[in-house]
Amino acid sequence: MTYRINNLLSIKNAIQATFIVSFQTLVLVLFTVSNSYAQVSDYPKKPVTLVVGFTPGGISDVLARALAFRLSSQMGQQVIVENKPGAGTMIAAEYIAKAAPDGYTLFVQDMSTHAVNVGLYKNIPYDPVKDFSHISLVAVSPLMLVVNPSLKISQLSEFIKYAKEHKNSLAFSSSGNGTIPHLTAESFNQAIGIEAIHIPYKGSVASTQAVLANDVAYTFSSMPPALSNVKAGKLVALGVTSLKRVASAKNVPTVSEGGIPGFDFDLYSGVLGPKGMPDTLIQKIHYELGVAVRSPEMQAIFETIGAEPMTNSSKEFLIHNTNEIAKLVKVVKAAKIQVN
Repeated sequence: MTYRINNLLSIKNAIQATFIVSFQTLVLVLFTVSNSYAQVSDYPKKPVTLVVGFTPGGISDVLARALAFRLSSQMGQQVIVENKPGAGTMIAAEYIAKAAPDGYTLFVQDMSTHAVNVGLYKNIPYDPVKDFSHISLVAVSPLMLVVNPSLKISQLSEFIKYAKEHKNSLAFSSSGNGTIPHLTAESFNQAIGIEAIHIPYKGSVASTQAVLANDVAYTFSSMPPALSNVKAGKLVALGVTSLKRVASAKNVPTVSEGGIPGFDFDLYSGVLGPKGMPDTLIQKIHYELGVAVRSPEMQAIFETIGAEPMTNSSKEFLIHNTNEIAKLVKVVKAAKIQVN
């Protein structure tokens, strides 16, 4: 009888202990969820900074400024753009990786360059996947191959012939060592069988200006600086790097059409945050980005700069980034691209 009572008391105590632990766990979970939603409900309560890893004027910068203007209107708080160029966007990326995960410092990044850096540098000061909260892709855009009108060349086939005839003295510019414009040009050179001199600049605007000044023969420029100069007659567009023509330059053929079948290099722009951002905050910002990207104002800007809107879930964005890294690291090794 005594044994049975003691046994029952042990069971009772175990049940009470389990209940207490479960209750404490529930309270902790509810507190965490409540705190997370409280953080989101009043977000943003101060200005938000969108960091760009390039100088003003390139596709990432133009997109960031357009997003900043639209998001400021949507969210009732000022959204500002801060340019932190250099080291193939790694300066900006490291800055974001070390920022507070509160949603007030975000990264509008050329995701292709973000992926390429893994193959270019041995000691990146951050993990390109694990050190960031993936919020959403926002756009995809091709590059444009442009030359100076003084070359008297109007078709890609003519330029390929010219390049082969001057393969030991031809120079091209890019927006920086290891950037997608650099990688694209090296792949182009490899495809037509030449070795040209690479001259890197800080950003697409400076790179495009080098062609305007006849300091180099050609460049693969992001669309904003290329389009404006092509429309003004200061540069000649020979091709875009996507597999289909862009609405803002329908008369410009693709590089694939012009003589290199299957040539395809696009810039994917996305928004990242520091790792550790609450899921509810990521979802909030993702929602705001989706509304902004679908707005008539942004649609008009996309068409003007030769980009297309592209959004996806946080998980899909993470998978995209992982796949891009695997793909572009192979391209870097195949092209034997090295940086100082």
